[in-house]
Order: sequence, then structure tokens, then C-alpha cells
Amino acid sequence: MKVLGIMGSPRIKGNTDLLLDEALKGAKSGGAEVEKIVVDKLKIAPCKEYYGCLKDGNCVIRDDMDAVYPKLLQVDVIIVAAPMFFYSVPAQLKALIDRCQATWARKYVLKNLPESDRKGVFIGVGATRGEKLFEGAVLTVKYFFQAINVSYAGELLVRGVDQKGEIEEHCAALKEAFALGKRLAQA
Repeated sequence: MKVLGIMGSPRIKGNTDLLLDEALKGAKSGGAEVEKIVVDKLKIAPCKEYYGCLKDGNCVIRDDMDAVYPKLLQVDVIIVAAPMFFYSVPAQLKALIDRCQATWARKYVLKNLPESDRKGVFIGVGATRGEKLFEGAVLTVKYFFQAINVSYAGELLVRGVDQKGEIEEHCAALKEAFALGKRLAQA
């Protein structure tokens, strides 16, 4: 079992990062092999709508996405973790998601993306307590998973946390993240 954690926050060792690390620790304790991608450290250009992917399912832009695509398509479980930026995911993560237009083309246009029983979950962290705080991000992640043949299997959404490391005062959320990772590894 391989679990890929996608850290979508630019703030290293912040709340999102700490929750993702707990989920990955949980997955590892459940016997999974884990890997973490820190999106902010990658050079990923946004989708430019060149539509080269419609021909063969491959993006024509050459950058760090070249190494990300195989990981997205080969792991058993994906955990996307992101803070809320204006009720959505940060631009760095959105660029990665948008570049999966290539996998969307494989699935829906070329019809050569094999079906899978892979799972994915979303960890979202937001400072405000707005009623619809996570709606936009959850929809984005669900459609991202759909484009890479991953079933949306759950979420951990934490409100009212903003200051760097503040999540460490929320033991229940950290335990939930660990349990989520462990559960995914054993599914």
C-alpha cells in the first residue's frame, strides 16, 4: 500500500503540514509506504490550455509535474492537505490540480486511463468559522480526484485555526488525522 501526501500550504511546519504529517504517521503505522510532496517547493506552471494533452494524454509543458504525474497515477491513496485561501485551495496546489487536465483528457477524451479502486481524502484548515468555508475546496478536490480515478473517501476539516503551529493545541484534530491515515492504510 502506497500513500501520497500532497502538502498544499506554502507554510512549512504550519497547521496544514502538521496535520498531514500526523495522517502520514498514521498510514505508516498501518503498514503503508508513505511519501510527501510539498507543492510550494516544486516548479509547476499553470495550465496554459495548449491542449496537447488531447492528442496523447500528456501535457506539453515540461516542469516538475513530469515527476508528479506518475505518483498521482501509481499510489493507492492520496491525501490532499490545504489551508483555505479565500474559501479555496492555494494557487500552488491549484496549479498542480489544473495541470491534471492531462489525466482528465486520458480519462474522458482518449478513454485510456484504467479504472481503479484508489482512495483519496482531503484535510482542510481554515481560520474563519464561516458556514461555507470548505465548500469550494472540497468540490475542487473531489473533481481533482475524479480526473485521476481516485474515489473521495473522506475529509478532516478544521475551523478556527490560523497561527502557525496552533493546531498543536487541538489534540483531537491531530488524533483524528492520525486515525484517518491509519484507517486509509488498512482499507
